Amino acid sequence: MATGYVYHPVYLEHNQPGHPENARRLERMMDTLRDAGVLERLTPVEARPATEAELARVHTPAYIAQVRRVAERGGGHLDADTYMNARSYDAAVMAAGGLLALVEAVVEGRVQNGFALVRPPGHHALPDRGMGFCLFNNVAVAARHAQTLPGIRRVFIADIDVHHGNGTQAVFEADPTVFYFSTHEYPYYPGTGHWKETGVGEGKGSVLNVPLPAGVGDQGYLRVYEELVWPLARRFRPDLILVSAGYDSHWQDPLAMMQLSLGGYARIARELVAMAGELCAGRIVFTLEGGYHLDVLAHGVLNAFYALLGEETVSDPFGPPFPASEPDIGPLLARLKEEHRVNDQ
Repeated sequence: MATGYVYHPVYLEHNQPGHPENARRLERMMDTLRDAGVLERLTPVEARPATEAELARVHTPAYIAQVRRVAERGGGHLDADTYMNARSYDAAVMAAGGLLALVEAVVEGRVQNGFALVRPPGHHALPDRGMGFCLFNNVAVAARHAQTLPGIRRVFIADIDVHHGNGTQAVFEADPTVFYFSTHEYPYYPGTGHWKETGVGEGKGSVLNVPLPAGVGDQGYLRVYEELVWPLARRFRPDLILVSAGYDSHWQDPLAMMQLSLGGYARIARELVAMAGELCAGRIVFTLEGGYHLDVLAHGVLNAFYALLGEETVSDPFGPPFPASEPDIGPLLARLKEEHRVNDQ
C-alpha cells in the first residue's frame, strides 16, 4: 500500500528569520525529497484546518482564543522562545488538521502509513499554554481524534525529539489508553521527563521516560528499543502508533549534545515501522517536531520515508560522530526495567 504525506504552503508563513524554528526547515526538506526522487513516489493527502472542537479535545477554549487573538493583532510571543505572526494561527490550525487528515487516511486504509510535514511543531504545547516553539499539540490532538475513529482505541506515541514532550505527557499521563514514550537529553529543556515519571492514577505505567545523558549515540538508543520499547509496546498492544519526530539528537544539531547519526535515526524509524507491522497492521504516522541543522533534518525525514516505504536505504552525508566514549546507560535501563516490570513478562 501507499505511503502518504501532508504538506501545505501555509506552513511556511509562520516564520521568523533568525529563529531556529523557521520556514527554511521545511523548504530544505521538500527540496531534498524532490531531489532524491522520493516525493513523486508518495501519495499526497490534502491538509485541512482542525476545527475548534477538535483542538478543544486537548486545549482549553480560552487558550485557543488567545492564540487566535495574538495572530489577529499581527503576532507577538507566547513566551520568550515561542513567536507568532499574523499567519501563525492559520498555520497552526492547518498543522494540527494536516496530521488529522493523514491519520484519517491511514485508519481508513487509503494509505498504509505516512509522515505529516507540518509546522509549527507541537509536543511542548500544554492544554492552556504554548511553549518551546509550539502552539497547538499536534500529536495529542491527533491521538484524541484517532480514538473517535472506528477500530482505534489504544494509541502508542513515540517521541524521538531530543527534548522531552512535556505537553504530550501532561495530556495523557492519567489515561491508560494512550502510552507515551520519550527518549530525551536530560537534564535539558524543558526539565521534565525523569524516569520516575511513569503516569498518574489510572494511567500509572503508561508513560516511559528514558532521560539520557549527553553523548549517547546509536548503540545506546538501539538498546533502549531492544530492552524497553519493544517489550512495553507488545504489552500495550496499540491500534495505532504516532511518532513525534524530532531530528535534534543528531551529533551535528546546534541545540543539543547527543551523538546519534542519521544511520541511527534510520534504524529507529525502521524499528518503529516494524513495531507497527507486528502490533497494529502497519498503522503508523510520523509528524514533524524539532531538528535545527537543515541538512540533517532533511536527510532524517528522507530516511524516515525510506523506512515507511519498506526500504533499508540510508542517506547520510555526515557519517558517524567523531569517536567518543558513550556514557554507560546500563544502570538507567536496569532501573527502568524494574520500574516497568519488564522482566516480569
